[in-house]
Amino acid sequence: MSASSSDRQRVALVTGASRGIGRAVALGLAAQNIHVLLLAKTQGGLESVYDEIVSAGGEATGVPMDLTDYDAIDRLGGVVAERWGQLDILIGNAGILGPISPVAHMTPSEFEKTLAVNVTANARLIRAFEPLLLASDAGRAVFLTSGAAYSAKPFWGAYSTSKAALDALVKSWANEQKNTALKINLYSPGPVRTAMRAQAMPGEDPQNLPTAEEIALQIVTLCAPDYKETGEIISKW
Repeated sequence: MSASSSDRQRVALVTGASRGIGRAVALGLAAQNIHVLLLAKTQGGLESVYDEIVSAGGEATGVPMDLTDYDAIDRLGGVVAERWGQLDILIGNAGILGPISPVAHMTPSEFEKTLAVNVTANARLIRAFEPLLLASDAGRAVFLTSGAAYSAKPFWGAYSTSKAALDALVKSWANEQKNTALKINLYSPGPVRTAMRAQAMPGEDPQNLPTAEEIALQIVTLCAPDYKETGEIISKW
């Protein structure tokens, strides 16, 4: 019999954890005595976040990984199963903007890469970690989405398509699990002071936007064992 979430350390996995919202969420979870698995491509960024967590008295494990290495995701699932036997929190935060381009001008490789990172990688995370999330008595999964999924702005075809597909994927999964203890939601933060936002809107004043730390506080709330909603797209409140 597994220990309850109240008498053992919970374990979280955060993708895109080296910067921005992912970093802020990882720090927020670690501050709650949750062991955080930090996933990102950038070794230096991971080491920086790891050092921040440890220096504050928290626990973390850095996992340098390209999320389009799907076999590596499967291997990580095996490692987590062997080490912890379950996963309590999955944060699907990593994503790319993709080309800002007329739909007809996107190259096949640009479009496919956007879908690979923003959709397929999350599908593979679900495949690898669903059994471990169900092994938790209070499994929680949160995926970062965007209003771009429905606004369908000109020149944002790749990103909009990927987020609309992610929404459908995650909501379908949530409906499959609605009679279990696993709660699955999407979070749409709106404009945030991040590197991706600066890439998308280079002329915008970032000081007018909320910080990643402000947004992270809300995402961490969705991961609590007492948060019972599921299958929702939650906007910044």
